[in-house]
Amino acid sequence: MGTSVFIAKILGPCFLIIAAGIMFNQQAYRKVMEDYCKNAALVFFGGVLALVIGIIVVLHHNIWVAGWPLMITIYGWGGMLKGIWLIVYPNTVSKFTQSYLRNRALLLVHSVLVLIFGTFLTIFGYFV
Repeated sequence: MGTSVFIAKILGPCFLIIAAGIMFNQQAYRKVMEDYCKNAALVFFGGVLALVIGIIVVLHHNIWVAGWPLMITIYGWGGMLKGIWLIVYPNTVSKFTQSYLRNRALLLVHSVLVLIFGTFLTIFGYFV
């Protein structure tokens, strides 16, 4: 459980800050998304970063037991899969990003989900 709490203490506040940034500056983040998908080096670097973080989380926290630590395990596996996707299929990123740019509510819904995820991890990491 110590590893779960440690990772929750890192990821929880990060997700809260990221979600707040997106919610309060949607226009700026829409621009970031436009620029990101146009830069192949950034897509590759993002893939490597997601892959490495995902592997680190999975190596230290591959816990498939019902409860809040499962969120961290799923996050790790999701990071690995996202990293693989960005590295192997970088040309699909622009198509995926276009759906976010066309549908304004999608970015808001995504940021609300990140806020909820971050809130849970922060609560379990610091207060429970």
